[in-house]
Amino acid sequence: MFSRISPHRLLLITAFFAALMIIMTASVYFPIAYFSGDKPFDGYRALRDVQHQVSLGPRTPGSPGHDQIRNWIQSELIEAGWSVQVQSLEYAGKTVHNVIAKRGQNTPWVIVGAHYDTRFFADRDADPSKQTQPVPGGNDGASGVAVLLELARTLPDDLDREIWLVFFDAEDNGGIPGWQWIMGSTAFVDQLQDKPDKVVILDMIGDADLNIYYERNSDPDMSADIWRQASELGYREQFIPLEKFSMLDDHTPFLEAGIPAVDIIDFDYPFWHTTDDTSDKVSAASLKAVGDTIRAWLIGVQ
Repeated sequence: MFSRISPHRLLLITAFFAALMIIMTASVYFPIAYFSGDKPFDGYRALRDVQHQVSLGPRTPGSPGHDQIRNWIQSELIEAGWSVQVQSLEYAGKTVHNVIAKRGQNTPWVIVGAHYDTRFFADRDADPSKQTQPVPGGNDGASGVAVLLELARTLPDDLDREIWLVFFDAEDNGGIPGWQWIMGSTAFVDQLQDKPDKVVILDMIGDADLNIYYERNSDPDMSADIWRQASELGYREQFIPLEKFSMLDDHTPFLEAGIPAVDIIDFDYPFWHTTDDTSDKVSAASLKAVGDTIRAWLIGVQ
């Protein structure tokens, strides 16, 4: 027997199936799943952190901005509920100040790091008159710090593993008399009593035209895991699973100590070590792509 459906009931049924289709579509288009109580990574808040860092002026070692950013990083981490210490070490005749945030226990022990200092001289600037000016460090410096701080705010506080967020000093002034590259991370590794299980370094990851390739020296298994995580989250265009660059970066001392490490870096950045490395070159979407990926990987890493 055929029974007529009233217009009102037909409208309800239609609305139900329309809502169901929206939910199903959203679940496909937005592949990031958050557990109850989780806080999603906010790319716009991370971008504001980039802008704040650049507003402090040069963050070169010994400058007022260098002291200000270190104090600001500490306060943000403490507010986010992390245990924080400043590690002051002597290396190659310089005092470096790494900021270390710790949370959790058990294995694996994972370190995620970025450098917070900027370069004394914009010696790659196309304008010779600007080559003695400091680099603003909108991408090279501020972007990695911003992602680490937003991870500090949004990572679940009950993960059954030990996570350190390390803000390295004195990475970016190699080739300048009296300075070397990667001084803060090298000093950090030299004093380690135990070895972390995995290390990820974030450097220059805010470029609006983000293209992150496998770094040739990085641990290949870790790289594959992270790039696979990015792909699952819909960031295939930003994380390209092909080798391109071989970098001397803050991951290098860890690799030399036999610790698996990965350098996540977009070195296709035309404003590197110029006065044009400003916050307007950085994208909230790029910061979120990297932040979402590392956050999800940290939650699932074994």
